Amino acid sequence: MATKLSEKIIFVGADGESELAARLDLPAGKPRAFALFAHCFTCTKDIFAASRIAEALTDHGVGVLRFDFTGLGASAGEFANTSFSSNIGDLLAAAEWLRAHHEAPKILVGHSLGGAAVLAAAASIPEVNAVSTIGAPADPGHVRHLFQGPIEDIETKGFAEIVIVGRPFCVSKQFLDDIGSHKLEDAIAKLRVALLVFHAPLDQTVGIDNATRIFVSAKHPKSFVSLDDADHLLTRREDAIYVADVIAAWAGRYVGAVEQATLPELTAAEDTVVVGETGDGKFAQVISVGGKHTLLADEPVTYGGTDTGPAPYDLLLAGLGACTTMTMRMYAERKGLALERALVTLKHGKVHADDCAHCETESGKIDRIEREVELLGPLSEDDRQKLLEIADKCPVHRTMHSEVWVETKLKPIS
Repeated sequence: MATKLSEKIIFVGADGESELAARLDLPAGKPRAFALFAHCFTCTKDIFAASRIAEALTDHGVGVLRFDFTGLGASAGEFANTSFSSNIGDLLAAAEWLRAHHEAPKILVGHSLGGAAVLAAAASIPEVNAVSTIGAPADPGHVRHLFQGPIEDIETKGFAEIVIVGRPFCVSKQFLDDIGSHKLEDAIAKLRVALLVFHAPLDQTVGIDNATRIFVSAKHPKSFVSLDDADHLLTRREDAIYVADVIAAWAGRYVGAVEQATLPELTAAEDTVVVGETGDGKFAQVISVGGKHTLLADEPVTYGGTDTGPAPYDLLLAGLGACTTMTMRMYAERKGLALERALVTLKHGKVHADDCAHCETESGKIDRIEREVELLGPLSEDDRQKLLEIADKCPVHRTMHSEVWVETKLKPIS
């Protein structure tokens, strides 16, 4: 299976100053479309529901940008200075980043208050043609019930500290006034895009009547999916997976085909490895091992590749690591050692020859591979040391330390 890419992104939020932390999840190969995910009130981009939805969409060929709103998660700025309007602004800034660096989002997904935000922002992103909400309020003012105790302090003092899900947040009167000024039902009626509404009938945070108001206000095409006994934050893994899979299947109808690109077919004999370019990006390769296994190789984005697979040196390290653990396992089985699991961590780099006390080369740079062996199980110190010695005797290790002759020739044109 092709390797997917997940990279950290920084962009400037609605206030023009605060740097917002984001994660861009990309499928293997060129994305068929991009989606923008807005998390729930006081949550972050890394909650399980967000990461699972991103994973499901990338499995279907859709790139996903998810980010922390100003003052939340790893993003800069003060939460006390934010509002529902600034959340919408952050969404538009995220969409603009996608537009500038890849392409504008065609899909918006919002969880809880993030759902209300995507409903409000959709009209300002003309490329959008599909919106999905999860446990979203029909009116952003719905979150006022979370501030029941301190609301009087907020009104009189201008701010108050509240605790939500065990975390303190400073909420300002500006925030309360702003959420009260937004009425979404008119905006929903004017969406003119496909809408998918998820809601749990027993949601104790945002009542099911909100889903009814959103659904009734929207024009077709629109769909509703009941989440049965799921909680508001989709804390149960199976609930988040269900939502993710339904969104991924539904979205394909509105962004075109999202199947992965077909890799070029290679034929490799049982004792050979065949490598060929995929045509996707500058360096992407497909590898057939003995006609039984298919791998991908590529270069990182920083080197001009598309990161659809491991780089050549990564594959070299993988071969050495696999050979190392296999050799130790065979020895442990033969000697009856209580080795439960062997792990090897490898790193490749270049060092100056004069920094290597054991190398024959005296000048210039040489390749250096750092290999760290971890042995799990009730082993004696003598057993551990013997296994470490055996690690250096794996066949790939010996090949790398012996004289290797690579003969290269042109294949005749058939």
